[in-house]
Amino acid sequence: MLTDTKLRALKREPTPGKYTDGQGLYLRVTPAGGLYWQWRIRTPRETIVSYGTYPEVSLGEARQKHREAQSLRRSGTDPNAAKRASVLALRLASKNTFGAISREWLDVQASKWSSSHLQTTRDRIRRDLTPFLEDRAITELDVPELLQILRKIEARGAGETAHRVRFILSQVFTYAVATGQAKSNPAADLSGTLLAVTEGHHAAITDPAKLGQLIRDIQAYRGSPIVRTALLIHALTFQRPGEIRGMRWSELDLNGGVWLIGAERMKSSIRKKAAGEPHFVPLSDAAANAIREIEPLTGRGRGDLVFPGQRGQNRSISENTCRQALRTLGYSNEDHTPHGFRATARTLIDEKLGFRVEIIEAQLAHSVRDSLGRAYNRTKFENERRQMMQAWSDYIFSLEG
Repeated sequence: MLTDTKLRALKREPTPGKYTDGQGLYLRVTPAGGLYWQWRIRTPRETIVSYGTYPEVSLGEARQKHREAQSLRRSGTDPNAAKRASVLALRLASKNTFGAISREWLDVQASKWSSSHLQTTRDRIRRDLTPFLEDRAITELDVPELLQILRKIEARGAGETAHRVRFILSQVFTYAVATGQAKSNPAADLSGTLLAVTEGHHAAITDPAKLGQLIRDIQAYRGSPIVRTALLIHALTFQRPGEIRGMRWSELDLNGGVWLIGAERMKSSIRKKAAGEPHFVPLSDAAANAIREIEPLTGRGRGDLVFPGQRGQNRSISENTCRQALRTLGYSNEDHTPHGFRATARTLIDEKLGFRVEIIEAQLAHSVRDSLGRAYNRTKFENERRQMMQAWSDYIFSLEG
């Protein structure tokens, strides 16, 4: 029988030949110096079963592999066939991970979704699911594990995001079931397990004095200048958070005071995204100047995103970045949210500045109809909207005191 001492000697001075260990197990030493653990089966046909090389596979490990192979053969199973089946199963398992299937699902959705929605969904998966599920076989995932992940999202105060991630999970599992890669959809059983989120409600400050304090706090924000500017642009333009996060230098004419948001980035149907016109956003002097201040940081060849995240120029700040900045300034989700700037502007421009509702709604990119049921064109009222945006900027900075 072989011993560790003899094996070490063969490793130092390999002499070609076969060195038996008993029960058919032997170490074959090749002229090139390779040391291979093998078993030759002679009936019903000659077959070589390999267990790996020494010293990668130790003597003890080789004996254990040999015992397992002998047990398979006694039960009528070809050890090599069993090995091939195991390798195939591992390969299939690597393709059957949540990460692989979610990417496959996203590739299918790419032909149906706008690029902005596709990127938002990718970002949610990357941030909230990939760290926990990337290499997990999708068939191993169960309800308690998925719920624990969603609870982590809720714990950081992002209840709405938790609901959206649950929906993503359910869609990925539905796809996996339809394509034969999973037997069930555990995410479907998560319905009703999350805290309720009031649909369509975004906390907003509408008291002028409190708004003045908020503007002062934003101006004094000591975090990233990119995030501070993003908060100011929320206040000054009152566009949707996703549209602000995705702002591109190519959309801006700072000298002309214009931001044109491509239709494909707007909240709308796929048909309108494909055929619609850009949304015209006049920029006040303060808004244009605020963006100019971060141009040395994010523009001038550094990428097209005005508000890139820390993970690279090709990814914008996350949907939670400005929300967390507000919390740092002392404003909870019940006080004011990034989306709440829209309600703030909608209320105070109407009450304090006296602009017509249809002009405000056009700036909000809302579909508003007149008394005859005709929809106002959001590209109308260009002059009025320019005046309104400058008046709004002057007004909120006058509240700073």
